[in-house]
Amino acid sequence: MESARPSGVFDWLEDEVTRRRRAGLLRVLRPRVAEEDLLDLSGNDYLGLARHPEVVDAAAAAARTWGAGATGSRLVSGSTELHARLETDLAAFCGAEAALVFSSGYAANLGVLTALAPRGTLIVSDAGNHASLIDGCRLAEGTTDVVAHASPAAVEAALRGRSGRAVVVTDGVFSVDGDVAPLADLAAACRAHGAALVVDDAHGLGVVGEGGRGTVWAAGLAGAPDVVATVTLSKSLGSQGGAVLGPARVIEHLVNAARTFMFDTGLAPAATGAALAALDVLRREPERADQVRAVASGLSLRLAEAGLGATRPGAAVVSVPAPSADEAVAWAARCREAGLAVGCFRPPSVRRPRLRLTARAGLTAAEVAWAAGVVIGTAPTA
Repeated sequence: MESARPSGVFDWLEDEVTRRRRAGLLRVLRPRVAEEDLLDLSGNDYLGLARHPEVVDAAAAAARTWGAGATGSRLVSGSTELHARLETDLAAFCGAEAALVFSSGYAANLGVLTALAPRGTLIVSDAGNHASLIDGCRLAEGTTDVVAHASPAAVEAALRGRSGRAVVVTDGVFSVDGDVAPLADLAAACRAHGAALVVDDAHGLGVVGEGGRGTVWAAGLAGAPDVVATVTLSKSLGSQGGAVLGPARVIEHLVNAARTFMFDTGLAPAATGAALAALDVLRREPERADQVRAVASGLSLRLAEAGLGATRPGAAVVSVPAPSADEAVAWAARCREAGLAVGCFRPPSVRRPRLRLTARAGLTAAEVAWAAGVVIGTAPTA
C-alpha cells in the first residue's frame, strides 16, 4: 500500500489568502472575554437585554426544565410549550395573525423565500438587502429581479406587465446604512400588481414603531393579509433565533414547505425562554425603543457635524464611510485602543468600506459624546 502523502488539493486557498490580504479584506475571529473594558457600539444588543437579569434567569430556567438542546426538529421532538408561547406572544405583540419560530433569522429568511417563491414566481429584491435575503432568492426556484435601493417606482416597473405570482422582498431597516424602507409605498405597488410583500424586520423589532413593534407596524401594515415579516431574536431581544410573522395560512404552509424549518433542529429552550423574557421586558418598558433611537440620532448628529458623512439613522444603526478597506480596519483598531468597540464592514459584505456603529438603550449623553469624540479623533486624515 502506498504511503500517505500530503495532499495539495487545497493549495489554491493560499492564493485566496494572498488576494484577500492585498485587498485589505482578510478576516479573523476575535473571541471576546466575558468582561471587557470597552464601550460596545459594535454588537446588536440594541435594548441592552442580553445581560438583563430576568432574561438570563429565564434562559437558565428553560435549560433546567427542558434540557440544553431542543433534541430534534420542530416537527419531531423540538417543539416545546415555550416555542408555542413565544409564537403566540410575538404574533400578538407585532399585530400578526400567527408566527413560526426558526433556529435563526437567517434560516427564517431562507425558509420563507424558498417556500413562497416556487418556480414561475417573480422575486423583486432590493439591491441593499441582507445576505440572508440574497441567499434566499438564490435558493428559491423563482426568478429574481434586483432593483434600485428603496425605490417603489423601480419595484412597480419590475412588476408591471408580469404574469403569474410575484413576491417583493426588502429589509425593513437596512442592516448596514440603517435607513428604513418605504414600506407603505412598497405595499401600494405590490397591491397594484397583485404581489406579496416580505419584510425582513431584524433591525426594526424592538426599535421602530409603537413600543418597538417594528417597521411593518409603523407603516400601518400589521396584520395585512398580503404582508409577511421575518424577525430575529438575537438583536433587540438579546437572545438567538428567528421567526416569521404573517397570515395563519402562510405559517401553516411554512410548517409543511420551509426546509429550514422542517429539517433543522429546533431553537434551544434556553434561547426560547430568554426571548420570551426579553419580550416581557419590552412590553413593560416600551421607552427602551425611544431611548435607542435617541442615542442613534445623537451619535449621528455629532459625527455628521464633524464632516464624517454619517448616515441619518431610522433605527439603531449609524454608518460612517471609510476611505478604503485598510483604512476602515485601522480606524476600527484605533477606536478599540481608545476603549471603543465599533463594527468594521468591508466588501463583499458591503459595496463601500465603513464603520458601523450601533446604538443601545441606556447609554448616557456623556457616553454618546465620548464615543463620538473617539470616532472623530481617530478618523483617517485626508
